[in-house]
Amino acid sequence: MNRYEIIYKDIEEVDEYEETVKRVFDECFEEEKIEDSKLYITVTFTNPENIQKINKEYRNIDKATDVLSFPMFEKKELENKIQEKDFLHEDILGDIVISIEKVKEQAKEYGHSFERELSYMLVHGFYHLMGYDHIEEEDKKEMRKKEEKVLEKLKIVR
Repeated sequence: MNRYEIIYKDIEEVDEYEETVKRVFDECFEEEKIEDSKLYITVTFTNPENIQKINKEYRNIDKATDVLSFPMFEKKELENKIQEKDFLHEDILGDIVISIEKVKEQAKEYGHSFERELSYMLVHGFYHLMGYDHIEEEDKKEMRKKEEKVLEKLKIVR
């Protein structure tokens, strides 16, 4: 079973993006011990105009961003499903939307590779789907620790 579906909206398809998605999500699923689940993620790669429309429509923020995540479960609900191995049928973990142009800009801005920035966006989006956030400082530390652990395992460093 594929753990993800990739959609390209108004940008060209690139095989390397798909290879990165596979590597990152395989590691994320393994790290969270849900590799045997039938959970999957939809990833949409798009441009700044489209992500701005989505951001405005769903978050009432009228500006382009780098990544948006739309989880299908509350954190506690997901934890219970994982604990009870309640994944007998396919279930969508959620949707992640990424602005490829923004990823390129930020990679340049932060002085690291495109692959590292894209991988970070994917890991970041994944942990939002898992119910983590970074509004409170304590939650942010916990989420960052998980993100960095996955990236280190993949040997994707700054």
